Amino acid sequence: MAEPDRIIRLKTVLERTGLSRSTIYRKIREGSFPAQLKLTVHGAGWHESAVSRWISNPAGWRPDQEAR
Repeated sequence: MAEPDRIIRLKTVLERTGLSRSTIYRKIREGSFPAQLKLTVHGAGWHESAVSRWISNPAGWRPDQEAR
């Protein structure tokens, strides 16, 4: 059985990518970074696998890859 995909928060995304908060949100708007998931009214997170795929190939990452 495969392990479930972890949800990581903004602090972890910032540490792993080396990007600033504003750059992450700009890239989400542009469609060049995985969108966050709404977890609560004031909280959001990212699928760890989506961020890892982006880190492995930032220039080649596309949102349509997330459906696979």
